[in-house]
Amino acid sequence: MSFTARRVPPPRSPLDGSPLDGSPADGSPVDGDQARWYEEGLGWATVAGPPVGLVTGVRFDVLELPAEAGRAVLRRTGAGATGPVALAGRRMRLLVAAGSAEELPGLLDWLEWGGISLDLTALGAGSRMTAPVPPGWSGSGAPGATVWLRAPEPGRAVEPSLPALRPASRADAAAPCLVRLVAAAAAACHRERLLSARPRPISQRLAFS
Repeated sequence: MSFTARRVPPPRSPLDGSPLDGSPADGSPVDGDQARWYEEGLGWATVAGPPVGLVTGVRFDVLELPAEAGRAVLRRTGAGATGPVALAGRRMRLLVAAGSAEELPGLLDWLEWGGISLDLTALGAGSRMTAPVPPGWSGSGAPGATVWLRAPEPGRAVEPSLPALRPASRADAAAPCLVRLVAAAAAACHRERLLSARPRPISQRLAFS
C-alpha cells in the first residue's frame, strides 16, 4: 500500500474558536476539519479522504480484532490496560505503541498461540486506519460509523497511555503492558472463534430455516 502522508506540526493547544474540541460550526464533520482535529490537536499524520485516514507506525500501531472479542478484552482488563480504543463496524481497534505490529508474531509464539488461527491482526508502518469521527461531532453515533470508545485527548501526548513491550523512556515507564493485552486478546479471539463454530441448538436452526 502506498500513500503520501501529510507533514504535520507537533501537538499544540487548540486555537481559539477552532473546532478541535467539538464539531464544526455547521455541525457536520467535513473531511478537512476532521483531519485538522487530528493534526493540530494530537499531532497525528493523516491521509486525505474520504474517509480521512490515520497513519500507523509513527505515533502508534493498531491491534485489530472482532468487536465481540474486543469487548471481552475491555471487560477483563479494565480501562488502565489499554490506550485509545475505536470501533469500526464489527471490528475493534486498540491503539498500541509504535513498533508493536512487528512484535505481534513473536509475542503470539512466545505466548504459545503460534500456529493457531486467530482473527487478530496489527497495523504498523506503511498502513493506515480510518479516522474515527471525533467525539461529540455530528455523525459520531451513526450506524456503522468508525467511532471512539475511548478517545484520545487533544493537546495531550498519547504515547504514555499506549500498551508497550518495553518503555521507550522514563516518561513511558507506566505504560500498560503489551504482553498482557496480547494474551487477553488472543484468548478472547480464540474463545469467539470456538463459539462461532459451535452448532446452534435445533430450536434456533428451525427458527432460521
